[in-house]
Amino acid sequence: MRRCFYAAVSGDLGLTGVAPLAFGRATMPKPHASLAEHYNHLDEKQTFLRRIFDDAAPHYESIARLGFFGSGQWYRKDALRRAGLRPGMRVLDVASGTGPTARAIRDVIGDEALLTCVEPSAGMLAESRKTLRCEHIQATAEAMPVADESFDFLTMGFALRHVDDLAGAFAEYRRVLKPGGKALILELTLPENRVARFLLKLYFKYTLPLVVRVCTGSKQAAQMMWYYWDTMEVVVKPETIVQALRAAGFSQVEQRTSIGLFSEYEGVRGEEVRPATDDGAAPSTA
Repeated sequence: MRRCFYAAVSGDLGLTGVAPLAFGRATMPKPHASLAEHYNHLDEKQTFLRRIFDDAAPHYESIARLGFFGSGQWYRKDALRRAGLRPGMRVLDVASGTGPTARAIRDVIGDEALLTCVEPSAGMLAESRKTLRCEHIQATAEAMPVADESFDFLTMGFALRHVDDLAGAFAEYRRVLKPGGKALILELTLPENRVARFLLKLYFKYTLPLVVRVCTGSKQAAQMMWYYWDTMEVVVKPETIVQALRAAGFSQVEQRTSIGLFSEYEGVRGEEVRPATDDGAAPSTA
């Protein structure tokens, strides 16, 4: 079945008005195409990712600090607060890695017991458990073993490029959020300016992997940084992510760009209105 969705795209996307988009689950774009330098087919992607993330996990924290010059934690807390995260909320952090976004969440909500981390890499989870005493679950974004409507807030920090299925992941996000709950997805968006893009490529694809290899002695950690840049170059456009969130049933979908590089996607799970019954009863909500 094909349905038509309309994406009211924010000015940050360079679009105005309302744009129609028609697609079904089968035609939903992947976060990015296969990357032949790293694996031959998308079916091999998760196996490849688990291998490099497991191997690089002990070095990930230092790599992340190098990548964004130590600004990552400050930015995450600021983005979370601006998106409406407050003390007392129950939060699910998806693709949590070693826990950088989860630690920012903990600092805002004030209680680790309200936080759950979901991450497919066993190595990353092992590192995360060293600094976080919250619940940790090994699973992918598309199949999370958590109850329906159980979280007030859901986050994903710079990992959307690593999922296999946008529609499947966003459907799961909506399922686990309570009505009125919010999803916040942080991701990297390359600038349109050619000079800025060239300088970023020079740093992320060539300089940073070399520094990481020298500092950590880990070939896998360096390969992870090469992979990061390659996914950044081919990831789907922001307007496609906005449209996919709307297609999954999120409302009030917005996209903002910070310092020309960090994209923030927000969406709210609304009440689902069901059709009236045959006896004329009023619609119910779920």
